[in-house]
Amino acid sequence: MKVTKNYQVVKGQALITTPKTEKSIRQIDLPDFLCEEMKDYIDSLYKVDDDTRLFEITKSYLHHEMDRGCKETGVKRIRVHDLRHSSCALLINLGYSPVQIAERLGHESVTITERYSHLYPSVQRNMADTLDKAFKAESEENNG
Repeated sequence: MKVTKNYQVVKGQALITTPKTEKSIRQIDLPDFLCEEMKDYIDSLYKVDDDTRLFEITKSYLHHEMDRGCKETGVKRIRVHDLRHSSCALLINLGYSPVQIAERLGHESVTITERYSHLYPSVQRNMADTLDKAFKAESEENNG
């Protein structure tokens, strides 16, 4: 997928603009499950061409649906943009480097990406446990 445009509504008018920064223009590989979901969704639409806006929902509607889903599940409500932060934190937790994630998200600098690592404090415990195991293994090897 190529990211080359932004859609925004300014003073009630829908606008297609260029992304904020040069790094925001990028090629992203989508996971297979998402490609399948998108294909099924696009197949369900009527008369889709290259200029069709695929998601005709408003920000207000999305907020309403997020409120409804959070109320149903008891999950804490976050802003729409925070979904991007959650994605970043998940990729950090899966072991991808800040450089790789910054490229995927179109961040201008790795520093922006690194701000999200605090979202997984359990990683600190895992690091301590891993260091413990490495130390014990080294001690056993030297004493054994």
